[in-house]
Amino acid sequence: MTIMAARTLLVAPGRHGAYPTIGDALGNAPDGGVVAIAEGTYPETFELAGRRLTLRAHEGGEVVLDGTGGDWPVLAVRGGSLALHGLTIRAGAAAVQAEDVELTVERCALSTEAGPALVVRGCGRFTVNRCTVDGADQGIVVESSSGRIDETTVANIAGDGIVLGLGADPELRNCVVSDCGQRGVYVYRYARPVIESCEVSRTAHDGISVAQQSRPELRRCKVHDVGGVGIAFAAGCAGAVDSCQVDNSAAPGILVADGATPTVTEPARRAVSSGDSGLDDLLGDLDAMVGLPGVKAEVHAVVDEIQVNEWRRHAGLSVGTVSHHLIFAGAPGTGKTTVARTYGQLLKSLGVLSKGQFREVSRRDLVGQYIGHTAEKTSVVFEESLGGVLFIDEAYTLSRQAGAGGDFGQEAIDTLVKLMEDHRDEVAVIVAGYTAEMREFLDANPGLASRFSKTIEFENYSPEDLVQIVGRMVAAGDYRLDDAAAPVLREHFARIAADPNFGNARDARRLFEGVRKAQSQRLRLLGRRPETAELRALTARDVLAVTG
Repeated sequence: MTIMAARTLLVAPGRHGAYPTIGDALGNAPDGGVVAIAEGTYPETFELAGRRLTLRAHEGGEVVLDGTGGDWPVLAVRGGSLALHGLTIRAGAAAVQAEDVELTVERCALSTEAGPALVVRGCGRFTVNRCTVDGADQGIVVESSSGRIDETTVANIAGDGIVLGLGADPELRNCVVSDCGQRGVYVYRYARPVIESCEVSRTAHDGISVAQQSRPELRRCKVHDVGGVGIAFAAGCAGAVDSCQVDNSAAPGILVADGATPTVTEPARRAVSSGDSGLDDLLGDLDAMVGLPGVKAEVHAVVDEIQVNEWRRHAGLSVGTVSHHLIFAGAPGTGKTTVARTYGQLLKSLGVLSKGQFREVSRRDLVGQYIGHTAEKTSVVFEESLGGVLFIDEAYTLSRQAGAGGDFGQEAIDTLVKLMEDHRDEVAVIVAGYTAEMREFLDANPGLASRFSKTIEFENYSPEDLVQIVGRMVAAGDYRLDDAAAPVLREHFARIAADPNFGNARDARRLFEGVRKAQSQRLRLLGRRPETAELRALTARDVLAVTG
C-alpha cells in the first residue's frame, strides 16, 4: 500500500508551471492540499467554507497577502481546517476571521486598518504560535473556543490587545501584549483561560481585566507600566492569581471588587522589594490618583521624614520620636480611604509596620451597649490592627458633642488614647471626617490631639477632576464617552459642587450608574439589536437624561 503525501501547489507569478495567483491554486487544490506561495505581494482576499488546506511561504520568502483598503477579511473561513505558516497578512478589516474551524496560525504577521486582526469563534481546537500582531483595533479575539496562543506578540492596538469571551478557555503562554489604547487582556462572559508567563505593559487602562462571571487562572505573569490597575476582577468573577508581578500601575495593583472571589497567592499583590523600588512603586500609585495635589505632597513629606530617620538610625545618629498617626479631614468621596490603604503599604515598605494590613471601622465597631463593654470592643479592634492601619471613619461621632450616647463614645476615645501611646510604634491610627467636626473630636480628650502627627486636608475634587474620574469609570466598564458629553459633565459638577451634601467621587459614581441606565433605556427603544459600537457609546443625551 502506498501512502501519498499531501499534494503541493506552487504559486509563483511569471514562473512556468506554477499558478499565477493564490486564488487559482485554491480553485484546484484538493482537500488536504498545500499551497506554497513564492515571495511577493498578493492583493487577494478569500472566503473558504468546509475546506481543508495549508497556505505557507515557499522557501522562506516574504509573502504578503494585502487586503488593505477593503472592509472585509483577507481570509474568512468557516468549517474544515486551515493552516497558515510564515505569511504576512495586511487587512482593511480583519486579517483572519475563523468560525468553527480547526485553525493553525504559525510564524505569521498580522495587521489591520480597522477591526480585529484575528478572530476565532466556535473553534473546537486552534493554535496560534510565534505570531506578531502589530496594529489593529483589537489584536486577537477568541470566543467560544479552545486552543493555545504561544509566544505571540500583540502591540500597537487601538483598543484591547487580546479579548477572551463567551466561555472561551484557551491557554496563553509566553505572550507579550503592549501599547494598547484600552486593556491588555480582557476576559469576559464566562471565559476560563489559563494565562501563564505572559507580559502586559503600556496599556491606557487595566493590564488584565476580568468581568462577567469569568474564571481565569493567571500564573507567573508580569504586568507593568499600565494606566489602570494591573489586574482587575469584577463582581461575580473568580479564578486564581498565582505568583504574578504588578509594577507601576494604578492603586491597588490588583483590584478585587466586592463579590469577586479569586484566589490571590503572594507575591502577586505587588512586586515590592525591600529597597526603594517598592517604595517608589507605591508612591507612583498615590501620584496616579486623580487630583489631591496637597494630599500627595503631605504624604510624600511624611514618607521623606520617615525614610531619612531610618537612614539616620542606620548611621548611628539620633532620631526623634515620630508619630505615624494622622487626621484626614474633608468631605466624603475625596479618596481618604484609598490614601489610607496606600499609607499602610508605604509604612510596611519602609519597615515601620510589620504587616501593613488595613482595618476600617466606625462608631458601631467600637462602642458597646453598657459601661465597660466599649473598652473591651475597642481594645479587641485595636489589637487586631497591630502591624497595620486602623482607619476610623466619621470619628467625630465618638465625641460627646457629636455622638448619641456620648459617654460610651467617650469611653472609646479614652481607650484609644491610652492604646495609641502604649503601642505607638506598632500601629498607625487614622481618624477621618468633616473638617469642623474633627476639630470638635480632638477636644474630646486632653491627650488626643498630641497623639497625631499632623492633619491632612482633603479638598473637594474640581469639576475637571470629576470628569476624569467618570472617564476612568467609563473605560473600566468597557464604555466610550462621547466627546460632546465632557462639557455637559463639567457643567453639571460645577453646578452641584456648592451643595452641602456634595459627595465628590461618590456623586461621580452615582452619575455614571445613572448614565448607564439612561443608555440602556435609549437602546431598548431602537427596535433592533444594537451594534457593538452603540453598546459601548455613552452620549451627551444620556448624560443630560441624568443631570437634567
